[in-house]
Amino acid sequence: MSVWRRLCSAAVLSAALVMLVPDPARAAPDVPVPPENLLLDRGTGAISAADKDLVVKVRLAGLWEIPAGEMAQQKSNSARIKRIGQNIADQHAALDQLARAAAKELKIALPNEPNSDQQGWLDEMEAAQGPEFDAIYIDRLRSAHGKIFPAIATIRASTRNDTVRKLAQQANQFVMTHMTLLESSGIVDFAALPTAPAPNAAASSKPAAQVLSAAEQNSGESGANIPLIAAALAGGLVAGGLVTRQIVGGRGRNGYRSRRPRYYGG
Repeated sequence: MSVWRRLCSAAVLSAALVMLVPDPARAAPDVPVPPENLLLDRGTGAISAADKDLVVKVRLAGLWEIPAGEMAQQKSNSARIKRIGQNIADQHAALDQLARAAAKELKIALPNEPNSDQQGWLDEMEAAQGPEFDAIYIDRLRSAHGKIFPAIATIRASTRNDTVRKLAQQANQFVMTHMTLLESSGIVDFAALPTAPAPNAAASSKPAAQVLSAAEQNSGESGANIPLIAAALAGGLVAGGLVTRQIVGGRGRNGYRSRRPRYYGG
């Protein structure tokens, strides 16, 4: 009996791992899959307000995208949309478990209801049918994933806490998978997505206050050096005149330089 229990436990664990991580076999050639076994998860490291906010947002995402995926399976006439809804709902159920485990480890309070915006999107889907539902479902989910995607990357790159770091990496994998699934529907309105801000013309590693202070100092120094610059220019003009006189004096009547050798020194 104990052998069957072990086999069942191993089967359940294997199924859970398959759900948690996107299938590496589907990755494009030469595209690496981040090795999660190298990440620590001990709850160590300082936790910022942004770290806590990410855990809450991952939880909130599941609270509305799971029921939205269930609606997609019931209300859509497209087999593709139904499959997308099922995959995203199932994967968000797995991601929600990860978020709740991290919150428990870090003692972060989590919501149990979607926020007002998310509830509004669910209401829109509830009132729609067929192609109208498909357009709303794909549009709302793709837009939401596009907004949280850079937020996850920021936390993954900056957090000091190892549990949050691991959750951010896992969430990043899920979000990229969901964006790809949604885009495979062929009805994403990419022109309606927010435009990325223009890059800075001149990036600086110094704080803005230091850059401004340096600019002000340079401006003051430039004003103070104006008399010195004028004196240098005057000296250059005088030296140029003397050289010109020497050249002219060394030429013959026909205008060519005299071939008589000139000696310098003693």
